[in-house]
Amino acid sequence: MNRRIEGRTVLILGGTGQVGQAVVRVLLPRKPRKVVITGLTEREVNDALQVLRPEADRWQVPLVGDWGNIFVRTELKDVSLRMLFDRIEHRPEEVDEDAWNMAFQVVEDILEELTADRLHASFLYHLMDRHRPEIVVDTINTATAVAYQDVYAVARAAFQALRSGNEAHAPRGFVRLLATLSVPQLIRHVQILWESLIHARTEVYVKVGTTGTGGMGLNIPYTHGEERPSRVLLSKSALAGAHTLLLLLASRTPGISLLKERFSSDTMADRLHTSRLPSGPIIKEIKPAALIAWKRLKVDRVHRRGRPLPLFDVSRNQVVRLKPGETFDLQKIPPARPVAEAFESLYVDTGENGLFSLEEYKAITLLHQMEFVTPEEIAQVVLWEIEGRNTSRDVIAALDAAVMGPTYRAGVLRDEVLLWAERQPIPDREVFLPSIAFEILGPPRLSKLLLEAAILKAAVHTLDRLVTTDTETLVRKVEQQVWENPGFRRLGVSIGIPILLPDGQNLLCVNRGVREKDWEKETWQITPETVDRMAQWEWVDLRPSNLLAWQDRARVLLAVLQSAHPEEGSPAVEDLPPGRWPRTPEGAWVLDPGYTVGWLFSREDQGRRMNR
Repeated sequence: MNRRIEGRTVLILGGTGQVGQAVVRVLLPRKPRKVVITGLTEREVNDALQVLRPEADRWQVPLVGDWGNIFVRTELKDVSLRMLFDRIEHRPEEVDEDAWNMAFQVVEDILEELTADRLHASFLYHLMDRHRPEIVVDTINTATAVAYQDVYAVARAAFQALRSGNEAHAPRGFVRLLATLSVPQLIRHVQILWESLIHARTEVYVKVGTTGTGGMGLNIPYTHGEERPSRVLLSKSALAGAHTLLLLLASRTPGISLLKERFSSDTMADRLHTSRLPSGPIIKEIKPAALIAWKRLKVDRVHRRGRPLPLFDVSRNQVVRLKPGETFDLQKIPPARPVAEAFESLYVDTGENGLFSLEEYKAITLLHQMEFVTPEEIAQVVLWEIEGRNTSRDVIAALDAAVMGPTYRAGVLRDEVLLWAERQPIPDREVFLPSIAFEILGPPRLSKLLLEAAILKAAVHTLDRLVTTDTETLVRKVEQQVWENPGFRRLGVSIGIPILLPDGQNLLCVNRGVREKDWEKETWQITPETVDRMAQWEWVDLRPSNLLAWQDRARVLLAVLQSAHPEEGSPAVEDLPPGRWPRTPEGAWVLDPGYTVGWLFSREDQGRRMNR
């Protein structure tokens, strides 16, 4: 399929970099409706716009810019977090309440649950909401941005403060440590990215990723310290790999919001009536395994991390004498005054990788070293992947084809497990409980639904009886099962799944001495809203309203089971072969907890597997 670019809005995350600008250049002749480029600062965005504008004008394509840190909320997008945490950690006298609040906000946004409010506050979501791009090309080196905060150095400083008893410094270092935890940052970024793509109705997302080592192995000699391989560098590679796996999961996800707040009960019924889930964006990743170079060659001031490198010199009378047995202390050497505020040289600008001297460039690009790939070649592959051509360079597609999925043999053995279980005698022991849920697999909603289905099965046995039993009778029958069958009661409270009785006010629960579930973790205000939330996710809910919901589920499920008739030779339009679903000797469909809840997870919770 040739996906059109013409007339589409394209957002280039990291569009000010060498790859981002190359992507803009190959897209312009395809006449997109608008191209938006983003960068970290206003200055770099304006510089990129100045370079690209003549070409955009030639193709009559509007080119606009936006800037800020996409990994934080909008109000912090222009804040230097490095400088903020440096002040908190080393210059506390300069820190005011606003600075502490910003630091705490960063930590909360990384570690707390993703809510709609937290999502909407994100600058990445803000970008996607404002521009609504059909196509997104992400050329930001995410792994570098996260890993090079150097969690090792931050953790070491915090640990040393604790070990030395420096109680005043330890909390400051601890806050920075929480803000540099790399895996939580990456996960939160992917969560927000997914929700933003769905909200903007993006059709294609292409990530230009990294191997972290430029395609070299653990023996890579290009590190920022004596350690080889560098732990910081390997953190970058680890995050790059984790990022790819998270994008693989995203590529296997239907186009649905995954926020808990979106799973409201008023939409459950609508989900039951369709087996088709909306299509999500096409997810691709191009992963260069060489140095990406170059952006430009220039004779100019040399900068590192945006700051000019001062020019120093040393005279004969400044020579430091090394005396055996003495301790070298740099702090005892008077600070030197620079000869000039910056030095100049000829350099190769490699974009995000920084400025390389000519000799550094010769060494790193030599055959058998890192070598290099040009931004234009990467941009061409990105263009072809957007257009739907087969480049064989999409690592998501490669992983999808290479991973080992479900097998026929496993399906056959699954039936053997179920047959063996059916033949096992039930022990007559007080401690024996029905094999419904142990809350080891999780989530609590799975256990809650399985227990509800098991109680309903004990009360009415079949799906048609569940549908035809009046609500008042059904309420009486399920409550009778709870009191007469201690297995349901004991199992629920033992695994932390309380039973809310039909009156909605009495809850069967115990204090197990653990704080695993939301209802167990903290004190919380009892309101109709909080009770409804707990009942939806963690409690067996025997209120009439939930039993009515189960009757609606049973009606839809019956229609699904009856939609295929093997005896007539018609095709099975649903992935539920009727011959496998348990039936009574009279042919009625049994309310089977495992089958029913698995079906509900596919339909109602939209947790259906896309690939196998």
